Amino acid sequence: MPTFKGLLLEETDGKVSSSIQDIDEARLPEGDVTVAVKYSTINYKDGMVINGLGRLVRDYPHVSGIDFSGVVEASDNPNYKPGDEVILTGWRVGEVHWGGHAQKARVKGDWLVPMPKGLDLKRAMAVGTAGFTAMLAIMTLEDHGLTPENDGEVLVTGGSGGVGSVATSILANLGYRVAASTGSPESHAYLKDLGATTIVDRAELEEAPKGPLARERWSGAIDNVGGVTLHTVLATLKYWGTCASVGNAGSFKLETTVLPFLLRGINLCGIDSATCPKDRRIIAWNRIARDLPLDKLDALTETAGLSDLPDLAGKILKGQLRGRTVIDVNS
Repeated sequence: MPTFKGLLLEETDGKVSSSIQDIDEARLPEGDVTVAVKYSTINYKDGMVINGLGRLVRDYPHVSGIDFSGVVEASDNPNYKPGDEVILTGWRVGEVHWGGHAQKARVKGDWLVPMPKGLDLKRAMAVGTAGFTAMLAIMTLEDHGLTPENDGEVLVTGGSGGVGSVATSILANLGYRVAASTGSPESHAYLKDLGATTIVDRAELEEAPKGPLARERWSGAIDNVGGVTLHTVLATLKYWGTCASVGNAGSFKLETTVLPFLLRGINLCGIDSATCPKDRRIIAWNRIARDLPLDKLDALTETAGLSDLPDLAGKILKGQLRGRTVIDVNS
């Protein structure tokens, strides 16, 4: 039986361990498309899965990796044929279904997206779930009336992370004035290079306003943090502004009031990239290929191998990874 290499997670006495193993192809899960994976990446959720946190995985042994790009090897799906280049993000792959931290994957064809013109396999994973989420957030802000002509800056919290880096790059390229927040002084030049016009100290947003409303500052916002930071963002949005909530790296709790919504007409929109409908997925990926400057993408990307994943999984949970890290599953 043919084998492939992958990061296999196993559970013993409630503890999760990981190792690179040769895995029989017969162990691949059900699906109508088999993909020869070329690249994956490391996301916050991957860090949790690899470290056995959050009870995200129900059955072991398991292969992590919530996204991947590769070439179709076999297909019973009418939309794909061998040789097609494809992308997968979401659908709880890497959690309840074996994921992309391996050289082979078998999934439902309906979960895949064709490679858009202008991207390649590696750059697609430099984008990955993080960049895809960033694009969905930007599209949501646009759906609620945000344009580059709006008065004021667009705030991106967690600016130096994966979502924040891509969001900052795209927004700046579209002509928005971007305020990127970070708690890392060494990230200031990095964010400026991505196009941020203003750097906001993370601590400034972690101090809750004294009242339900504070001085208007942001024409729109993309928040990766949650908790007090999100409360502060909502209290400082301009009239009719929208905040797209994409993460809870700080806290999943939100203590606020209805007054910013009632008195300033603001919107708070959640972004669920995992189950985004396919039509909107394709629009988002085509927008990424068009609106994300590839030189900026390359500048924020590093490459690692399967054997680096356990170390990277710990670092991403501690906020020690900047930009995007692509995993070359064949290196």
